[in-house]
Order: sequence, then C-alpha cells, then structure tokens
Amino acid sequence: MSQPPSSLKPPTSPPQAERLQKLLAAAGLGSRREIETWIASGRLKVNGAVAKLGDRALPGDRIELDGRILSLKAAGAQPRVLLYHKPDGEMVTRSDPEGRPTVFQRLPAIPGGKWVAVGRLDINTAGLLLLTDSGELANRLMHPRYEVEREYAVRALGALRPDELARLREGIALDDGMARFDKIEPSGSAEGANRWYRVVLREGRNREVRRLFEALGRKVSRLLRVRYGPIQLPRDLQPGRWLELDEKSVAEIVKTAKSD
Repeated sequence: MSQPPSSLKPPTSPPQAERLQKLLAAAGLGSRREIETWIASGRLKVNGAVAKLGDRALPGDRIELDGRILSLKAAGAQPRVLLYHKPDGEMVTRSDPEGRPTVFQRLPAIPGGKWVAVGRLDINTAGLLLLTDSGELANRLMHPRYEVEREYAVRALGALRPDELARLREGIALDDGMARFDKIEPSGSAEGANRWYRVVLREGRNREVRRLFEALGRKVSRLLRVRYGPIQLPRDLQPGRWLELDEKSVAEIVKTAKSD
C-alpha cells in the first residue's frame, strides 16, 4: 500500500557550488579579500588544480592552501562570535611593524581557523569589537547594504550649538563623500569644558565619527563604541577582556546580516 502524500519526503537538493572565497570565508579561514589574494598568488588548489578567481567549490572538495588540506566547517554550523572590550592603544591587526599590542594577542586560539574582526577601531578608539570565525558573517555585518547600526559615546571639547547638531544630522561633505549621524544627542554630565554625546551611524568609514566632529572644528578627546547592531557592550566587561556570545545572541547578529 502506498503511503499518503503527507508522509512523503521532498527530494533532497544537491549541494550548490559556492565561489571559493565565499566558501572558505564561511568556514572561518579568512576574509573574502584575504582569500582572493591567496587565489591570485596561486596558493590554493581545488581537487589538485590551481584555483583561479571565479572558481567554485563544494564543501566535500579537496582544497589545499600551500599544500595543506583545509578542513571546512560543516554546512549550517552556527558561527562563533566573540565580544571584546578593546582598550585604547591596541591595534586591530594581526601584527604591527612597530611592535604595538594587537587585539588578537588576547584571544583564544581556534583549531584550524582564526578570528576575523568585524570592522576596525583605530588605536585611540576603545569599546566593543566583534570577532567571528566566519569571514562570510563578518563581511555581511560590515557591508553597507545591511546598514547595521554602530553606536558610540563621544567626548568633545565644547557644547554643540543647535545649528551644529542639525548639520551633523543632515550631512557634511567629507573628503570621501557626504556623511551624517542617524542620531546624535547629549549624554551624561559635563566634564569641565568637555561634553558627552551619543551618536549612531550605519557605515564604517575610516575615522568617520572623529572627522564629522573635526569638520565643525570640534576635537574628540574620547571615543567609545558601545553597540554594534543588536549587541551592547556590557557595563561589567573590563577593557582587555572578552566573552563569547551565547546561541541566542549569535542568532540575533546573524539575523541582522541575513541575505534577502
């Protein structure tokens, strides 16, 4: 006797080949840009053939980097995400020619992979820095398409006038195009001649917060990122310390960068 239609299982779709840099980034082996440099320099092979830009691969393919077989994360596995409280004076880079400390020196090791920073904070900016073992997730969280909010606490010299606040909300021409804050409002009490502000923007251009204040002749003396998307910097997390996000928090940040 045949089974009723409700019990029939749909046919399983064969896995789809992905662009090589996307596949390896999703496995936490590096950022897309970094992996593209590996391909361009002939360091990657797929099933014995030297890879070329534009090549595609499946998780089951034999993929080698400099002769070493790479182990890819199982399809559908949830990425790992760290929240790090970056102190002033640390670089968001794996090594610094001047020997300055880097954020990666404090992080736990990942067998067969590495942490990818979600954007950067300059050496004089502190606060929340997200890191993940998924280059694909990092790429999405940084991409302007997804408009992920970044919130900062800013200490600047002097109180901003109403017309200056309006200009920062409406937009100011910088050397790399127009920029503005989605939100800006006073925050906290005055510290002598200094005033604190909370600002929100949806892109991560180099030194953008500082440059917007500097365009008005205002010097920023303290800058702290307090939120990235749905993730807040915990008040009790000391500078130089990290914590790993739980499954619920990871699901929230993945949803923020979910493809259409």
